[in-house]
Amino acid sequence: MTTMDINLLRSLVTVAALAAFLGVVWWAYGPARRERFERDALLPFTEGEDKGARQ
Repeated sequence: MTTMDINLLRSLVTVAALAAFLGVVWWAYGPARRERFERDALLPFTEGEDKGARQ
């Protein structure tokens, strides 16, 4: 590979990594998943209540 080829490869990998990052951000902050994430964020606080109810 020449210097031009390795730089092109590096650029393509950088663009692919940016696209993957933006995809994860879009997935995580999408409005369709907001309710689920808000509910899941409360799990550490409700877990103790569930254990107490079982005993």
